[in-house]
Amino acid sequence: MQNTSSTQTLATKPSVNQLSAPLVKRLIEQAETLHVGVSKHATGCTIVDAGIQFPGCAEAGRLIAEICMGGLGEVSLQADDRFADWHDAIAVSSTQPVFSCLASQYAGWALSHEKFFSLGSGPARALAQREDLFKELAYVDSGTSTCIVLETDKVPPVEVIEKILRDTKMSAEQLTIILTPTTSVAGVVQIVGRVLEVALHKAHTLHFPLENIVSGTGLAVLPPVASDFMTGMGRTNDAILFGGFVSLQVKGDDAAAAKLAQDLPSSASKDYGKTFAEVFKFYEMDFYKIDPMLFSPAKVAVTNVDTGNVFEAGQLNADLINISFR
Repeated sequence: MQNTSSTQTLATKPSVNQLSAPLVKRLIEQAETLHVGVSKHATGCTIVDAGIQFPGCAEAGRLIAEICMGGLGEVSLQADDRFADWHDAIAVSSTQPVFSCLASQYAGWALSHEKFFSLGSGPARALAQREDLFKELAYVDSGTSTCIVLETDKVPPVEVIEKILRDTKMSAEQLTIILTPTTSVAGVVQIVGRVLEVALHKAHTLHFPLENIVSGTGLAVLPPVASDFMTGMGRTNDAILFGGFVSLQVKGDDAAAAKLAQDLPSSASKDYGKTFAEVFKFYEMDFYKIDPMLFSPAKVAVTNVDTGNVFEAGQLNADLINISFR
């Protein structure tokens, strides 16, 4: 019986490309209402401008966040009363957080050519299989179309687009590239919408068994849109590090659940205590010198569904949010 069950589980893994396709279609069809631009690139792929020449909007960012999650997450914009001066938040939830966050939303595909560099996020990653993470997840996807989200303020060069097509084995007509600069409202919303994904990625880094993560929700305060990339990158990180809360439902023993809760918050990092911009400058703008344990929500709750016990750790940090957002 065990073998049959395993086979069924593998056979019924959800397709992030198929599930996100209707969301991509909606984004394109509602382009005018969402203040995004849609154009055909010379290669034949579709480019969605969500903040470069077109202003975009928070709703566009919300929809892009759901696309990033491979159609396996729900994202909503809501009022936030946790901070005195910042009243907007983004809430995310998923009953398939491992596939939604790690197989799709995580910005793990490095794409570069000459002076262009961007990290690719979204369902195209599951087709390209360029990251070792997919071997660990034992996840391979297929679809008749695909989409990649790039946090950039410029259209990628032809060489990068051709690489995406080559690695995903898709024709240009089957590919949509969504561009969301950090200095745009849609960019801010979709980046801060990674609050749950950040927790999943850290759980993976901490070697918590991913198969024991059942579901998850997250809430993060939305910062004001910055006028420059550095400030924007700092604020969107701080929104999660100091203003993010994640609740995970896990199975297994209480000791493992309690340890996950203890190690998960950003305050468990040796680099905690300054705004992200300050930490980044301290390490001479070298992203990879920053303690990877820093990238996590401010506060967490881990519920063991097998025992009903809840373990909480971390805290929101209004002082650092105020320094960052002003």
